Amino acid sequence: MSIVEQARAWIAGDPDPETRRELEALLARNDAAGLEERFAGPLQFGTAGLRGLLGAGPARMNRATVARATAGFASWLLKQVPNARSRGIVVGRDARRNSDVFEREVIEVLSGSGIPVWVFSDVIPTPVVAFAVLKLRAAGGVMITASHNPPEYNGYKVYWENAAQIIPPHDRGIAGEMELAPPALAIPRVSVEEAERRGSLRKADALRGEYIEQIASEVPRTEGHPELRIAYTALHGVAEGTFRAVMDRACFGDVQSVSEQSVPDGTFPTVAFPNPEEPGAMDRVLDLAERIDADVAIANDPDGDRVGVAVRCEKGFEILSGNEIGILLADDLLSLRTGSGQPLVISTIVSSPMMGPVAASHGARWEQTLSGHKWIQNRALELMEEGLDYVFGYEEALGYAPSLAVRDKDGISSALRIADMASRLKARGNTLLDARDELWGKHGVFVDRQLSLKFEGAAAQARMNAVVDRFRDSAPDRIGGLAVVRTLDLDRQLQWTPLGVRPFADLPRSNVLVFELQGGHRLMLRPSGTEPKLKYYFYATAPRHADGGLSAAKASALAVLDRMVEDLRDASDC
Repeated sequence: MSIVEQARAWIAGDPDPETRRELEALLARNDAAGLEERFAGPLQFGTAGLRGLLGAGPARMNRATVARATAGFASWLLKQVPNARSRGIVVGRDARRNSDVFEREVIEVLSGSGIPVWVFSDVIPTPVVAFAVLKLRAAGGVMITASHNPPEYNGYKVYWENAAQIIPPHDRGIAGEMELAPPALAIPRVSVEEAERRGSLRKADALRGEYIEQIASEVPRTEGHPELRIAYTALHGVAEGTFRAVMDRACFGDVQSVSEQSVPDGTFPTVAFPNPEEPGAMDRVLDLAERIDADVAIANDPDGDRVGVAVRCEKGFEILSGNEIGILLADDLLSLRTGSGQPLVISTIVSSPMMGPVAASHGARWEQTLSGHKWIQNRALELMEEGLDYVFGYEEALGYAPSLAVRDKDGISSALRIADMASRLKARGNTLLDARDELWGKHGVFVDRQLSLKFEGAAAQARMNAVVDRFRDSAPDRIGGLAVVRTLDLDRQLQWTPLGVRPFADLPRSNVLVFELQGGHRLMLRPSGTEPKLKYYFYATAPRHADGGLSAAKASALAVLDRMVEDLRDASDC
């Protein structure tokens, strides 16, 4: 069909008058570019499910897309999980624009498939939904959220019956069923009111309290430890109440919030980009931390599955990188571990290689996966079946999983673990920065930097792939003045070394390139799976210098990092 015919067919099956009007206006003014963007192809299951701009058409998040995704999920689930109609599905939402509308769409389509739904009365953090899927032994879950993306986005996150996010073959299976689904208006559905009358809509509100009790109980308060003063922000998200309840239950001191960011608001009026990683996102909580003389500043992202941390230092507050938080948590949790069997820690391939020596120092097994906790958690389940004792998983993008009660990243339980660690360090007159420096003294200094290039328009994915292909086809033999000793191409599943080309099938196929450099340094690049960005990851390391100590080692590693970044800028014209 032509683009005009596609648009008219979509309008005929679209249940939402707002998005119908959007397409009709584009047709009326012959806006071919606008139509191309909305019909560039269906949204694909990426690192964290479906995610896209709000708007009309299959390449946008809208009621029709959500209805067809839910019909595909229900169809695939019923084929794969025979007792899904008795176990039900957990459904939750954040406070973004249309999250309530999309949640209703999910409930009605699932109900129309004969699958009962567990639902919360209000907005809920993503980790609570993941917890509920596991606790209720549900057949799966759906969370309506775009996590840390800007306000014009929304998304659709799917959990399987194992309470982890979907990976192959289930993502492909759901996508295939979604393609076979009829137009949204023709999908069978049962209204929320009728589902309530039939008793197939079940309240899950008690699971939030059970989550709070479970997470708080995993970190017993030690007598004699000084209380912390914590500055906190939920960045206009949905984590505020649950975070405070967990901290109150665990008795971790005085928590003061950024009041203007404490109420859920999907327009995010006081922050340009509601991601604690982004420059400026933590400015208000840092101002609060200064005013109240806080020990640490903590920020959750809008759906509560990520956490950013800043620590008081001589010059104010230092924001820890995602890798620094991950390594600190890994080392602390391994030190506290009491389980039997070999301990297991997992990180993604784009996270810090410092996890290797830290894990080895505790006799732990270290595994690496592709980006995303869907890979971390499913790999953890496989290895736990083999008898390993899962302790911790993390990705550098502020995503940490310290609890077996949540098979996904969890910014609330991670914040509690950080507070516990900071409290124990404070009792000795130390901070998280001292703990980081101590680890650097043991294992060498590891520093990192990330650059992201944003791509706009219908051809964004193709343009990102073209940049990666340019590096793939003309791979550098030196970066930052250092020889490339190994190149990994996870898409072609090949590796190049001075000894030649060999297969590399240790990880699933993905559009990721890894350049390992002389001296243990590393550069990686990949298109993001959650937003239209091409991401570059730089890692440099240096042993502690006997004469200059940590400061000299850090300066040495940062100098390597600077040269690597400069080389990349020249090579990619960015």
